[in-house]
Amino acid sequence: MSYDFDCIIERRGTDSSKWGTFPEDVLPMWVADMDFASPQPIIDALARRIAHGVFGYGLEPQSLKQTLVERMMRLYRWEIRPEDILFLPGLVSGLNVVSRAIGEPGDGVLINTPVYGPFLTAPANQQRTLQSAPLQVRQIGRRLHYELNMEGLAKAIQPHTKLFLLCNPHNPVGRAYTREELSEIAAFCEAHDLVICSDEIHCDLLLDDAHHIPIASLAPEIAQRTITLMAPSKTFNIPGLGASFAIIQNSVLRKRVEKAMAGIVPHVNILGMVAAEAAYTQCDPWLEALRSYLTANRNVAVAFIEQHLPGARFTCPEATYLLWVDLRAVVDGKPADFLLRKAKLAVNDGAWFGEGGEGFVRLNFGCPRRILEEGLRRMAAALNGFSE
Repeated sequence: MSYDFDCIIERRGTDSSKWGTFPEDVLPMWVADMDFASPQPIIDALARRIAHGVFGYGLEPQSLKQTLVERMMRLYRWEIRPEDILFLPGLVSGLNVVSRAIGEPGDGVLINTPVYGPFLTAPANQQRTLQSAPLQVRQIGRRLHYELNMEGLAKAIQPHTKLFLLCNPHNPVGRAYTREELSEIAAFCEAHDLVICSDEIHCDLLLDDAHHIPIASLAPEIAQRTITLMAPSKTFNIPGLGASFAIIQNSVLRKRVEKAMAGIVPHVNILGMVAAEAAYTQCDPWLEALRSYLTANRNVAVAFIEQHLPGARFTCPEATYLLWVDLRAVVDGKPADFLLRKAKLAVNDGAWFGEGGEGFVRLNFGCPRRILEEGLRRMAAALNGFSE
C-alpha cells in the first residue's frame, strides 16, 4: 500500500500550536509535531467511537495493555506484564510525576545536556535540585556525533542524587544509544543507586537501520530501577489526543508514582485510548513507510546544509525527525531569532535545551518534502546574506 506523505494539508485555522503561534508569512519548523495526516486506521477508529455519541467516564482498556505487552516482546524481547503499565496524559506529565515520586525535596536529579527542555524544568517544579553534565561531541567533517559523558556525570553526581533522566532516542541530537552505551549508564546508576527514568517517546522513529533498545530490557535488575516512558503521540502524529504510558516493573516504584499522580494527574481521555490501540495494532505498514520518508527527508536536509551552508555544523540523526544545527560560526547571538526575523522561519532556539545548546537551532523535518525544501532555502538565503 502506498502513502502520500507529499500531500500538503492546510493546518492554519485549526488551533494548531505549530502553525498558529507565528504570523502567516512564517514557515513553522519548530515544535516536534509532524505535518502528515495520522494513519487511516486511527481516523476510522476515532470516527467509529465518536459515532456512538456518548462520551462518559471510561475504563482503562485491558486490550490496550495486552497489546503493549505483546509489542514490547515482539520488538525488544522485553517481557512485561499488564499491571506494570500506568497510563499518563503526556510525557511531560510523566517527567514531573517521576521527579516528584523519587526522593525528597532538595534531592538531586541528574541529566546530560543539551536535552529536551522539560528535563531541565521538571526537577525544579518538584523542588528537586538539577545536576547536569554536557554530552560529549565528536566532529567528523562538519557532522556532529554526540555520546554519553560518563566522566562528566561522575563529577556532577552528589550524595543526595536519587534520579537519572535519560532521553533515548535523544532529543535534540538524534542518537539511538547502543547496547554498550546503555550498559555503561545502567552500571553507573547501579553503582550510585539511582532510579532511571527513560524518556523513549521517539523509540519508533528510527532512521536507516538504527535499533531501539529500552534500557529496562538489558537485565531484570536494571528493570527494577527503571521507569520507562513511551507514547504513540510522536510516531503516529496524535500528540493532541494526550495518551502516553509508563512501564514500571518494580511494584514499590510503581506505587510511589501512583501516589504522586493521585488527585493531580487526569485520566487519559477515551479518544486517546482508542487512537493508541488502533496505532499499535493496525499501523505498522504506515510506520515503515513513514520511516523511509523521514530518512529521505533527513538525507535531503543534510545534503543541502553540506552544500549550501558552509559555516554550519550539524547532526545526522539516527532517530527522530529533528535536526540539530550549530550556527555559532555564522550568526552572533540567537540564530533562532535571526532566522525568524530574516528568513521568516520558526525553529527552536538551542538554549532551550540547556548547556551546550547556545548558538544551535533544532529544525523539524517531519513534513512534506516541499515544505522542507522551502525551509532550507529560506535558511540559506538568510544566512548566506548575513551581514550584521
